[in-house]
Amino acid sequence: MPDRPYHVYVIQGRGQRDYADCRTALADVPARLTTLPFIGDEDELIGKARDADGLVISATAVTRNVMSALEGLKVVTRTGVGYDVIDVAAATELGVIVVNVPDIWVREVANHALALLLAWNRKIITLDRQVHAGAWGGGVPGPYTGSLHGETVGIVGLGNIGSAFARRVAAFETTVIAHDPYVDDARFKALGVERVSLGALAERSDYISVHTLLNAGTRHLIGEAFFRRTKPTAILINTSRGPVIDERALYQALKAKRLAGAALDVWEREPVAADNPLLKLDNVIATPHAAYFSSPAVAQVPRRCGEEVARVLTGRRPLNVVNPEVYAPGAVRRAR
Repeated sequence: MPDRPYHVYVIQGRGQRDYADCRTALADVPARLTTLPFIGDEDELIGKARDADGLVISATAVTRNVMSALEGLKVVTRTGVGYDVIDVAAATELGVIVVNVPDIWVREVANHALALLLAWNRKIITLDRQVHAGAWGGGVPGPYTGSLHGETVGIVGLGNIGSAFARRVAAFETTVIAHDPYVDDARFKALGVERVSLGALAERSDYISVHTLLNAGTRHLIGEAFFRRTKPTAILINTSRGPVIDERALYQALKAKRLAGAALDVWEREPVAADNPLLKLDNVIATPHAAYFSSPAVAQVPRRCGEEVARVLTGRRPLNVVNPEVYAPGAVRRAR
């Protein structure tokens, strides 16, 4: 046991969540839990969580400076799948364990991506607006509507969510292709998905759904070079992370009709600015980073995060370690 009680801080996202179940999960450690509202400034985070042994964060950036200043910090737990707000390399160097919760809303995000695809394919948003406005055209608007079955769906990132999406969209009698250099051939084969290069995916896909993590290698992965190769009838869907797509290049591609439309749940800057030019286009469906949401899924988050922090503070290995290098023989790891 330490010479003082463990102290875990929850830094809320831009919305508030009840973390009573997190407190319960930490009761046997024992650890004190303090919940703070969203913090966007690293100096403020350092000042308010100086004695942190654990952090549970949603959108607050945990930088090298933060982890260096919080000398007792042992674990940072991200409440979702992505961990781009955490400097993982610095955490590994400093011996801080980084944990995520990657499995809670796999189905929700895959379902949302499919819903966006169907909304575009069936022109649901356009038709709804027409009927509400009193128009009754008797047909589907626009110059082209794909049949969906028999078309090609390209998936960028065949991890848990990308795989769940692949299973769903294959049921519509589509040809499914994917690009993911980090997933082995066995997964492609098990899903019945063809492995292709990113360029080939751009050229062949009628629908492109993005499901990759954000890191240095994937930032602006979908940009001008990609859009030069897409079909003019193709639709782009993103439920991963906003900066994976170069929004300026996407806007230009849509204006130049190198792409028929886009459906975006995530944005380069969030909350998305009201003057973002993509919001001015009729061929963009926009949702507010909501793909993860279902009431049952969200209800699991506090308990799962608390359980993972508790594992670290009691000398056990968490279920989902982002930086397993901290467990390598001889690696630095901050003592509990």
